[in-house]
Amino acid sequence: MKFVDEATIDVVAGEGGNGCMSFRREKFIPFGGPNGGDGGRGGSVYAVGDRNLNTLIDFRYARRHEARRGENGRGSDQYGAAAEDIVLRMPMGTIITDTDSGSVVAELLVPDEKVLIVKGGDGGFGNLHFKTSTNRAPRQKTPGWPGEQKKLRLELRVLADVGLLGMPNAGKSTLITAISNARPKIADYPFTTLHPNLGVVRVAPEQSFVVADIPGLIEGASEGAGLGHYFLRHLQRTHLLLHLVDFAPFDDSVDPVAQAKAIAAELKKYDASLFDKPRWMVLNKMDMVPKEDREKRVKDFVKRFKWKGPVFQISALTREGCEPLVRAIYDHVAKLKNVVPDDPDPRFTDGISAVEAVGDAPSAT
Repeated sequence: MKFVDEATIDVVAGEGGNGCMSFRREKFIPFGGPNGGDGGRGGSVYAVGDRNLNTLIDFRYARRHEARRGENGRGSDQYGAAAEDIVLRMPMGTIITDTDSGSVVAELLVPDEKVLIVKGGDGGFGNLHFKTSTNRAPRQKTPGWPGEQKKLRLELRVLADVGLLGMPNAGKSTLITAISNARPKIADYPFTTLHPNLGVVRVAPEQSFVVADIPGLIEGASEGAGLGHYFLRHLQRTHLLLHLVDFAPFDDSVDPVAQAKAIAAELKKYDASLFDKPRWMVLNKMDMVPKEDREKRVKDFVKRFKWKGPVFQISALTREGCEPLVRAIYDHVAKLKNVVPDDPDPRFTDGISAVEAVGDAPSAT
């Protein structure tokens, strides 16, 4: 299925049914009085977060969603029936924005939570509604009220605990395959990953976290080069970033330190808050580095990069060092989740940064 994380749709709520003007007319019943009923309410449009969806592709082709109008009122005290509501199921993490005002209508962060997008119009009043002791034969009625309509922009930001960063061919897809249930495409050429991939990492039967893999970043990504900048928004909800570095590039002229600095610079240009998130350095492809040279090369990398945060040495291909990394990630994520109040509403806790909750995050200089 094609991955789509942006879409623009038109939503129109139904208008209310018209009120009815009618009088009771039966044999032997003079002055029957008014009996015109009110019109029915128009249908509203709701959005619901569905954890089984991971793309907005359905809204790329179905761009207009219009609810039906309510039924008109009728005589004999009959009120019009209300129209059925429309429920739009969207992936978790979808942000719904009104394109005209630029305001956020809703963020779908709670599974199966029903959020009103546009409200249907109320039904009009029949002349039964205007009956009083002094106005026994009212001839007033009102039309139904129009429903709301909006043009909305849908933006998907995947909900993940950990995000993977790195140059193309740094081994991000291989790592997420080694530690999770995700099976992204893996090949020996750049930009194999064309869209974000999510994987659930099981540490124990009741211990798990979600990892997000995005296309590789290259120098100049913040200005639009490559594909990675387009998907960086999917890392904004993560609690931890793993910066993967190809520690054994095929080309000897490629410097891992220069590549790591380029990624850090592009991340800071794109979003300073994303740059300030806790970030761990993961040196990949250590199986291609002789064991006697590993310690020396790692110390040289840390010194030249001036890195003060955690450093992990792994081989995603052979899974060497992956288990300690997974355990450390889970401990970090679990600690972060335990500092927030019990049963919080994610809409109010999503803005809490990992720096505030856990402490100073490692950063590159």
